[in-house]
Parts: sequence; C-alpha cells; structure tokens
Amino acid sequence: MKYLLVTSLMLFTPMAAHAACSASDFSIEDFKAGTVGSGGAMHLILKGKLVNHCATPAAAQVRVDAKSGSGAVLATKQGWPGGTTNISPGQSVDFDLGRLVRYQPDMQTYAAAITDVRTW
Repeated sequence: MKYLLVTSLMLFTPMAAHAACSASDFSIEDFKAGTVGSGGAMHLILKGKLVNHCATPAAAQVRVDAKSGSGAVLATKQGWPGGTTNISPGQSVDFDLGRLVRYQPDMQTYAAAITDVRTW
C-alpha cells in the first residue's frame, strides 16, 4: 500500500506543478512590431518581454497574430521564449517571433498573447 501511495504521488506531482501557474501569471511587456529591409528581403520584428509574475518558476508560450487592416488574421505563430527553461519569479526573457512569420504587404496590426504555461 505504501508503495502504491508513493508511486501515485510521483505520477501526479508534475500535474500539480503544472497547475500552479496560469497564463494570467505572465505578462507581455514592451511588445513592438515592425519591419526591416525592403522588397523581397523585408522581414518582421515582433519582439517583447515575457515576465513571470507567478510565485514559482515556470515557462509560457506566446502566440503572435498578424492581421490585415480589416482585422482578418493573416498569420499566427507560437513559440516558447524561454525554450525549455523555466523563468524565475519576477524575471523576464526577451523574445522576437518575427522570424517565424513571413511578411505580407496586407499586414497592418499585430497582437501577442500567452496561450500556455508549463514547468519543465
């Protein structure tokens, strides 16, 4: 019985750690969008700072949307700015997801959001 209890605790501990932080415990600060280059060499810059406001180390996934002037989403990409490294409480990591999005002349506005949180 004791073995079963220890095994169960080891199995469910990662789930408990995952539930400790949520998307609302992170923020995106200083998000800036722009372009660099010209013609066929033009590419996007979609950079910002991901900040952990959770009480424990965790990581968050960021999604960026590129939209047309009418608000239609033209491209969406997601990334983990901290990679497979947890961000300590109160700390931040810089990101630029622009290299993942192929520039289109119709792109007018850009948005960033936190879509997932996990501990590594």
